[in-house]
Amino acid sequence: MNRRGFIRLSALGAATGIIAPTAVLAASSSMAGGLYYTKDAPGRWSKKVGGHLPLISTSKNGSSTAIEVVTPHGMTGYEHYIVKHMILNEKFEFVAETMFDPTKDKSPISQYDLGDYSGRIHVLSVCNKHDTWLNIADV
Repeated sequence: MNRRGFIRLSALGAATGIIAPTAVLAASSSMAGGLYYTKDAPGRWSKKVGGHLPLISTSKNGSSTAIEVVTPHGMTGYEHYIVKHMILNEKFEFVAETMFDPTKDKSPISQYDLGDYSGRIHVLSVCNKHDTWLNIADV
């Protein structure tokens, strides 16, 4: 590759790194039912919503917000289980996660203290067989 080709390719890569995340987030609803699944877009797993969609409960203690995430899914060893819960803020930035051990955890339940955060949160529940499920709550 010549120098000009290298510079063009580098500029294209840099621009993609800046523009692509914004485009992906802007079009995130179009990924529902494909990259991840929701109650309204369960894709190929339409019969699996009840056991895979993470349920979010919120509580306030003064200015501090806490959430509990429950995925009503069995934990049958490594055969079929919830791998983890992940919390993202309204900008899809990582907040926290809990990994589950299917040999020790009886059910996928996790708690998080979000401090003084307020706004939208995106909660992901990852199943080893039925992919990633997203639910949203405003706290």
